[in-house]
Amino acid sequence: MIQLKQRQYGNTGKQVSEIGFGAWQLGNRQDWAAMGDEDAIALVHQALERGVNFFDTAPNYGLGRSETLLGIALAGKRSKTVINTKFGHGADGTTNYDPSSIRISVEQSLRRLRTDYVDSVLIHNPPFDHLDGKLGHFEIFSQLKQEGKLLAYGASVDSSKEMLELIQHTEVNVIEVLFNIFAQETAEAFQLAKEKNIALIVKIPLDSGWLSGKYNAQSTFEGVRKRWSPETIAKRAALVDKIRFISDEQTSMTTAALRFILAYPEIATVIPGTRNIAQLNENVAASDAPMPQDQVRQLQELWDQEIRFQNLGW
Repeated sequence: MIQLKQRQYGNTGKQVSEIGFGAWQLGNRQDWAAMGDEDAIALVHQALERGVNFFDTAPNYGLGRSETLLGIALAGKRSKTVINTKFGHGADGTTNYDPSSIRISVEQSLRRLRTDYVDSVLIHNPPFDHLDGKLGHFEIFSQLKQEGKLLAYGASVDSSKEMLELIQHTEVNVIEVLFNIFAQETAEAFQLAKEKNIALIVKIPLDSGWLSGKYNAQSTFEGVRKRWSPETIAKRAALVDKIRFISDEQTSMTTAALRFILAYPEIATVIPGTRNIAQLNENVAASDAPMPQDQVRQLQELWDQEIRFQNLGW
């Protein structure tokens, strides 16, 4: 079995598996058919066995259950793992970005995760005016860092404009950012992040499932994915057909889509959702070989010439 490659996690001194584990689905009964707790814990253990050491969670994932299940699964294994959690969307389902709430949020996360520190904490998709540090969020994170409750801090965002606001006005160590074949705009800020030694975590790498190749123009959706209009579904399906050349008998579209992201050396890790062993195997296979450079260029050109001008929603 090929061991997962690792990359530097910013200036933390930690190395992270370039394929991480997005833990949104653990215990999440609101957005998914829930997996049992035993299955969730077993899946985390399987990920560890495959070389995954980076786990991304948040207080609101499963209303606290994601952190709780990770804490149980990683008991006795904490020193071998890197954990990222967030602040802003609470385990009670409310949204609160008040800096005075950071400490209690982090301490509650630590209790659920059964650990005395997390490797990083991010403000979870905050309003733009929260990113320049003037409201005091990063001073509190810095205090918690000095106390040893976290090693690094930053924010989870969706655009290069937001990334640049963080990079140019704060001392953040980590940025989680939307980036995939259909959403390449944020790459404009990657080089500057690298120059500042900021760890980049890539979220939504499969564009909410579209880049797995399993959806088409006739697909219908329930739950959180019911947001797409028929027109958006048709546009997305047409684009999926244009990129099917990235997959073949040996490489699934999921694996290829992750390899496109890993073609960017500025990225520390990518966090696809993982709901079962088959998905885990597809995800970690992305680390086995690089995407051919001619395919990377074709996908960049497709974005630049066509996709960037389309409104695909999120």
